[in-house]
Amino acid sequence: MRTKVIAGIGVVLVVLGIAAVAFQRLLPPHPGGSVESGDNVAAGELAANFDLKDLKGNSVTLRSMRGKVVFLNIWATWCGPCREEMPSMEALFNSFKNRKDFVMLAVSQDRTGRETVEPYIEHNNYHFEILLDPDNQLQDSYNLTGVPETFIIDRKGRIVAHHLGAFDWSRDEVREALQELLQAKPS
Repeated sequence: MRTKVIAGIGVVLVVLGIAAVAFQRLLPPHPGGSVESGDNVAAGELAANFDLKDLKGNSVTLRSMRGKVVFLNIWATWCGPCREEMPSMEALFNSFKNRKDFVMLAVSQDRTGRETVEPYIEHNNYHFEILLDPDNQLQDSYNLTGVPETFIIDRKGRIVAHHLGAFDWSRDEVREALQELLQAKPS
């Protein structure tokens, strides 16, 4: 019973956070520009830019994702809750994979990097984009408290939702909230 209550609260918080983007258009622009390393990042703030490598060694920046809705998940192969939620992330990814304005990024915190992460991803047949952060560069800039942590970032680069811990991302409410966010007109 307690697990269902906690899961229900999590769903409500995620849905409310994503739905907050509708009110964002009514707010004045946030002063101060981009959030850089060391700043506390919370819903409504600009997400900190990063430059990380994918599994092929290509550089990926968050800045290059402007104009898209970004699902940013911080995880590690050794993390049980991370492994638990990844199948639901794959299901969510499959729901939106044909949209050019949606990106799912899973940033691994594994210190051994590609040698550990790539076999895990291949074995589990995940198709969303994997980035490597073996030096935990995102730790300070996103004020991480552990793994998994997930941030939903709108087209303007603002964090509209932040979830701590494992979650079932395949739920209808999540897809509906993301669909609503994607339908919001870019300004």
